[in-house]
Amino acid sequence: QVQLVESGGGSVQPGGSLRLSCTVTGMPVAWVIMGWYRQFPDKERALIAQISSRLYIKYDDSVKDRFTITRDNAENTVYLQMDSLEPADTAVYYCNMVAPNPWPWGQGTQVTVSS
Repeated sequence: QVQLVESGGGSVQPGGSLRLSCTVTGMPVAWVIMGWYRQFPDKERALIAQISSRLYIKYDDSVKDRFTITRDNAENTVYLQMDSLEPADTAVYYCNMVAPNPWPWGQGTQVTVSS
């Protein structure tokens, strides 16, 4: 059974940085398009960054030039470096494959940006 474990969230001031990690067990991620998603209260989960097996990367405009997605296939882990954080980035962040039928979702990691 595939399990996704997100970590690295926390509380930071505007302008700060966080690095999120997503470790996948039960399935190799090497040939899968992986993505980071975020969910605001009372909103649907939305894809904000994705990285393919060939390292093709795409970002949502809301995070472009501030967030960086990377992957370590040997560690079966995907990362999201978040810089220049803004209060509008406050949300729960999840990772998963980018596909019509993603794996079961993990618990996510809360990111709170406030002064």
